[in-house]
Amino acid sequence: MSTDGFRAGSPGAAAPGALLLCRAAPDSVAPAANLLRERMLLTGAGEEWSLLVPEGSPWLHAGEPVDRVVNGWAAALAVGSSWPVLALWWDADRAGFTLASGFRRPVGYVWLANGTPVGEDEAMSTFAARLGLDPVLDVASLGLLTGADSEADGRDRLRGLLAVLTRAGVALPAGVLPGEPADRLHEAALAPADARRIEGLGVVAGWREAVRAELEVVERGRLAPWLPWAGDPQARALALAQVVVGLPVMVWGVRRRSGGWVTAGALLVAHGALGLAYELVRPRD
Repeated sequence: MSTDGFRAGSPGAAAPGALLLCRAAPDSVAPAANLLRERMLLTGAGEEWSLLVPEGSPWLHAGEPVDRVVNGWAAALAVGSSWPVLALWWDADRAGFTLASGFRRPVGYVWLANGTPVGEDEAMSTFAARLGLDPVLDVASLGLLTGADSEADGRDRLRGLLAVLTRAGVALPAGVLPGEPADRLHEAALAPADARRIEGLGVVAGWREAVRAELEVVERGRLAPWLPWAGDPQARALALAQVVVGLPVMVWGVRRRSGGWVTAGALLVAHGALGLAYELVRPRD
C-alpha cells in the first residue's frame, strides 16, 4: 500500500502518543482547547484545519489508555462546536483513529501494532461520508487501509489515512507524523509561525477566559467564531443539552476513574454554560 511519503521507518513498539485534528481555524479551536486540562500546542494544519499536539500527561504519567483519553477529548470538542474533530492515537500494541462530529456517535478504526486491521470496514465509508470525502476515489483509498499489508504497521496505517486526508486539505507541519517521539512532535509543531501554546487552564479558569473573550466579542457586536451556532433560534436548547449530557458523562468518568471522560463531561458543561451566558449578554436586534 502506497502512502505517498507518509510511510514510517521501521516497525516496533512505540510510546503512547496522539494528535487531534480540528476542521476549523486555530482562533476557533483555541478557546475550546483551553478548557481541557492539558497543555498542548496548537497550529494550523491546512486551510480549513488545525492541529493540537497534547503533552500526554494522562497516559504518560497517570497510566490511562491513550485512546480513552483522546476519544473523550475529541467527543467533547466536537459536541461543543460545529466542526468535526479527528483523534489519531497509538501505543505499543495498537493504533487507531476516532472521528467525532456533533452529537452523532463517534466512528473509528483500529489496527494492531503490526498493522493487522481489527476494525469494521463500514466505519471507513461512514468516516468518508461525514468528512465529505470523494465517495469513489477516497473511499477506495481508505478501503486499502482495511486490507492485509505485510509491509505496513499500525503507524503506517495512520500515515496512509493522513495521505488520503491531504485531498481534503489536511497539511501537517513537516515532521509531525504518528508514531514520532513526543519531543520530535512538539519541536515540529512549534516550527510554524502561527504555533501557540495551550496552557490547559482547566474548566473553571478556561471558562473564565472564554467568557472574557466572549464579552469582548459581544462588545464589538459580532458572533464569536468558536460559537458559530450562537444566536440561532435553537442555540439556547443546544446549550442546555450540552449541560444535560455533560453531567452524566462526568459521573460516568468518575465511576470509571477516567480523567479523559471526566474532562469531556466538564467541557460539555462549560460549553453549555458559556452558550447560555452568551444568550443572556449577546446584542439583540
